[in-house]
Amino acid sequence: MKKLIIATQNKNKFQEIKVLLAPLNIQCLSLNDLNWKEEIIEDGFSFFENALKKAKTIAKFYNLPTLGDDSGLVVEALPNLLGVKSKRFSSEGTMKANNEKLLKHLKNITNRKAYFISEIVLYYPNDKYYHYIGKVFGEIAYDYKGKNGFGYDPLFIVKDINKRMAELNEEEKNKISHRGKALKKLIEDIKNEVVII
Repeated sequence: MKKLIIATQNKNKFQEIKVLLAPLNIQCLSLNDLNWKEEIIEDGFSFFENALKKAKTIAKFYNLPTLGDDSGLVVEALPNLLGVKSKRFSSEGTMKANNEKLLKHLKNITNRKAYFISEIVLYYPNDKYYHYIGKVFGEIAYDYKGKNGFGYDPLFIVKDINKRMAELNEEEKNKISHRGKALKKLIEDIKNEVVII
């Protein structure tokens, strides 16, 4: 079976990606599976730069195709506060602290439009790579709802379905999520043999 490294130590993110890639019959390995201990500093100015850095670092080290994902939340009224810094928005960097800080910043703001974005890079040891983008639009709620997902999912109301991302089960989320959309493009290219793992 062909192997693909997913350049993440985030168990939730790895599970999402692994489930989405399951139809391809590829063995997905996380950085935890490989016992990778070093932190890859996400110091890029864009999601693409961070995804590329993660994928390239790991692909070169293990000499295997590697998928890097960088994703986050962009809030229209707070254009410079989240984005690539979504995970590190609060000083604690926890899901609870990040969500509470976001609600505080939006306390007196009526424009709550936002979107999640995922940029994925599939990188090969020979320096060839492919780049995919997925977005899902919605708005930020005034309170928490739902017990699924992670990150900002309990606050994010998905456009058109009027449900929080955290209210969706795994299958529902994967169909409409930013990461799901980006990976669907990759899967299509693999099936059409535009991309070979």
